Amino acid sequence: AKQEHVDPPVVFMFPGQGAQFAGMGAGLYQQESVFRDIVDRCAELLQPALQEDLRHILFPTEDQQNVATEKIRQTRFTQPSLFVIEYALAQLWMSWGVKPAAMIGHSVGEYVAACLAGVLKLEDALKVIARRAELVQSMPPGSMLAVRLPEVEIHPYLDPQLAIAAVNSPELCVVAGPHERIDELAKRFEDVGVVAKRLRTSHAFHSSMMDPVVGPF
Repeated sequence: AKQEHVDPPVVFMFPGQGAQFAGMGAGLYQQESVFRDIVDRCAELLQPALQEDLRHILFPTEDQQNVATEKIRQTRFTQPSLFVIEYALAQLWMSWGVKPAAMIGHSVGEYVAACLAGVLKLEDALKVIARRAELVQSMPPGSMLAVRLPEVEIHPYLDPQLAIAAVNSPELCVVAGPHERIDELAKRFEDVGVVAKRLRTSHAFHSSMMDPVVGPF
């Protein structure tokens, strides 16, 4: 017997905030013209809204590395940066003949999936992401904590300032809230031996701390 090679269906999965770092995609930008052209186009479209060339943050020179690392932590740059790299990477894969049968995304990643699916034009998606990031940046800072527990077991630890921001699997959730409340919650979980890890985010996304931006957005 022999195994026939058939094209398996491929799913593109796009992450949200917390996956970013200065220099992400730098090698592809240098070596892959499809990727580079898309990043260039997106950066130029975003420049009026950001008042910044995103390429200086994404691909900093050695002497600008610290500045770029600080800037990419700022939500107003983080979200557009993630969108651009994810979108360009997907287009690169598709140029190689890898076509998605389905797509799924979290937060910013949802916008990438929607744009690739034709729900939004690229120009509109970039405007939306830039405005979304600007509005979120204007909110009070907060924290997010990944907790290795089922949702039902986390509820007793919550109060009105803390919210379940995401249920990533039956045994893994994310809680969001003010810095000090998340610090206290992390300590409580540590005391009872529950694994909990802070995410690299500037705000308490997907919680009531974002409510004030909904109207303007």
